[in-house]
Amino acid sequence: MKTIILLMCMAGLVPATDNVSVAGKWHVHMSIAGNDSDLDCTFAQKDTDLTGTCTTEQGPVAIAGKVDGKKVTWSYKSEYNGSPLTVSFDGQLGAENKITGTASVPEYSVDGDFTATQAK
Repeated sequence: MKTIILLMCMAGLVPATDNVSVAGKWHVHMSIAGNDSDLDCTFAQKDTDLTGTCTTEQGPVAIAGKVDGKKVTWSYKSEYNGSPLTVSFDGQLGAENKITGTASVPEYSVDGDFTATQAK
């Protein structure tokens, strides 16, 4: 019985994986297939779900994503020359409130890098 109680107490000492909050305004710079572009995004977060908008050259787009620990993923759908376009981001929140990772456009089989910095 003492062993069971001891194990239960020790289990309470194990830290839970806390999700960070990325809610707020972010400036995203991406370079995909040699093309650089910038987005201004506003993220809202509820538990692990990420929603919000990003302003692209074509106007605002809705985003949907997830936060898992320090891993942050989101995507949006748009159009390019009348064809559907999806842009997906897969990054890690690091020091100095920066998210860095890869951005991809599956319809064109291209990818690149992005850096998001939180607006002050």
